[in-house]
Amino acid sequence: MKKMQTIYRRLALLAMLVVSLGVHAQINTDQVVNIGRNALYFEDYILAIQYFNQAIKAKPFLAEPYFYRSVAKISLEDYRGAERDASMAIERNPFIVDAYQVRGVSRQNLGDYAGAVEDYEAGLNLMPEDKNLLINRAICLTALKKYDDAREAYDRLLQIDRRNDRAYIGMAQMNLANKDTTAALENLNRGIALSKKNASAYVLRAEIATRSRHDFESALADMDSAIMLEPRYAGYFINRAYMKYNLDDYFGAMADYDYAIGLDPASQEAHFNRGLLRAEVGDNNKAISDFSFVLKSNPSNFMALYNRALLYMRTGQFREAVSDFTAILKKYPNFEAGYMARGEAKRRMGDNKGADADMEKAMAIFRRNKTHVSTFNPAEIEATAAIKKAEQRALDGDDEPETAEEIINRFNTLLTVNESEPVKPEYANRQRGHIQNDNVEVEPMPMFTLSYYARDNRLNGNTHYIREITDVNDSRLLTGNLSLVSGESQLGEEEIQLSFANIDYINSLLSHAKPRSIDYFARGLDYLMVKNPDAAIADADAAIALNPQFMLAYLLRADARYMQYRMALAHDAGSAGTQDDAPDAKSHAMLRQRQDVTTLDLMMADLDQAIKLSPKNVYAHFNKGNVYMLQGDYTSAISCYSHAIELKPDLAEAYYNRGLMYLRMGNKSMGVADLSRAGELGVLPSYNILKRMTR
Repeated sequence: MKKMQTIYRRLALLAMLVVSLGVHAQINTDQVVNIGRNALYFEDYILAIQYFNQAIKAKPFLAEPYFYRSVAKISLEDYRGAERDASMAIERNPFIVDAYQVRGVSRQNLGDYAGAVEDYEAGLNLMPEDKNLLINRAICLTALKKYDDAREAYDRLLQIDRRNDRAYIGMAQMNLANKDTTAALENLNRGIALSKKNASAYVLRAEIATRSRHDFESALADMDSAIMLEPRYAGYFINRAYMKYNLDDYFGAMADYDYAIGLDPASQEAHFNRGLLRAEVGDNNKAISDFSFVLKSNPSNFMALYNRALLYMRTGQFREAVSDFTAILKKYPNFEAGYMARGEAKRRMGDNKGADADMEKAMAIFRRNKTHVSTFNPAEIEATAAIKKAEQRALDGDDEPETAEEIINRFNTLLTVNESEPVKPEYANRQRGHIQNDNVEVEPMPMFTLSYYARDNRLNGNTHYIREITDVNDSRLLTGNLSLVSGESQLGEEEIQLSFANIDYINSLLSHAKPRSIDYFARGLDYLMVKNPDAAIADADAAIALNPQFMLAYLLRADARYMQYRMALAHDAGSAGTQDDAPDAKSHAMLRQRQDVTTLDLMMADLDQAIKLSPKNVYAHFNKGNVYMLQGDYTSAISCYSHAIELKPDLAEAYYNRGLMYLRMGNKSMGVADLSRAGELGVLPSYNILKRMTR
């Protein structure tokens, strides 16, 4: 079967190459750009870039595709690429304000603050009261140590918007750079009073409380607030653990390090700190594991190596201790205590000759230094080297130098994660919006959609199938194995190109053969993969017209209509700032609301038909619950989720969403029970909500 699929895919790729020879002259650039923008709305940046590439190849003189591609690249943190594309857009049309903003943010992230200021000023010449341009310019002026100009920029912003909390946080950052902690605290307190939703404000205030006053209790309260706002950032948990440690809450500190590693398994700081804490409480073997993890990624981390060597000695793993001390002594051949420790390890292994040689080397160093006590401290040497490196960076204008005390402490105590820019440069993307209800603190589990790209739940290993999917896969009439996934599939570049190839292949097939329902379904699915819901709906319509009993075609059409619904919401969110003052804003909003109601009703009709054709289709019942939720009918949503759970008692997503519905209706006990069950089945956000509910 895999061999047949491989052959099919190669034929599809070949068909794409053949068809594409005559395509570029006929490409509808406006349509391609619009579909690319749809992909931007969904934050599917790789796919968006593919569409803009097509438009640029067809009409390289247009500014718009370059601009949108720069938006996609900056969202992928490809700042150099975004800068180039924004420049290309500006060359073709110097009046695109957002292009200056994208290029400015890119340069700011690349450390070119002077270049960023030039871009922000160019944008402000076109749009003098743009708040994001103003604040980003002020941040750059602070980085350039032009504090008077920065203060003037913040004053100008506050004249336009007296309640701009980010301006006060930016001024706090500026005052801290001027060593004015009192003014910085006043700014932060004012910013937090205006908006309690900026995590960076709490983090910066916690940093001041920790460093200036050693007030770990206040710092802990602020970090709690930051974590409530941004619960997925591992650095906040690392910093909070440091505060808990200083308050003698070792258990709480350990829990935070564990959670930070769960969020960011590659975090060097979290593993190093947890290793130190485990060593302190006597959990030696696990501490060794943490230091080994650090050394695997960073073999030159001397302190991790030194700590692991000591722990190997403590646990009787003398051969490993000798290996670590040898690496240390290779770098520091005058480390008397290192020779003594290695000698002791060798003696414990029965290597008396080697032990005596190490002890003699240690004594020779003592005699040469005319001392009887080890005065050599490799940690201080590492710290001194770091100080010199930091000073050189400061001379080069790269960074503020750390003090000697700060660096020595960094080598000998728990690490914290600094937030270098509490007010981060933002591109106010008017081309895409996050699909969410501002009044909802957490997102429900998304609908199940058809896809070629299955994603297992890593915790419970569940995959999602129904009989009809098995039947169509057994027929081998599709280009891949069909499955159900929770949410849309984010495709890589190779997968995107394959979807385009499949579409071209089926275009050719339908032009030469009698149309089949499965062919329209297959092409519609690939259209859905590349975020073209209008074409997917048209193909689903054609598939259903040929075979009204084709249940999967109804699911496909419901998926495509849901994508249309989300795109419409995203478009409105992205253009809200420019439409609020329009004369027809109210009528536009009413029209949009009617369109949304119609789209949801059509989705419900498709799901009802799918259930009629396949009454035990658990995922259609789940999706129907989500539609009721979007319509605000929580009672009916709960009924659908309950039906789904009856059909599949381990459907974690149904427990999670039903729990949220119960909470919204005020039934805390039922909501907590469902979220607890969802957590058991592998939905991790459940625990964060449960933590909030039990405070």
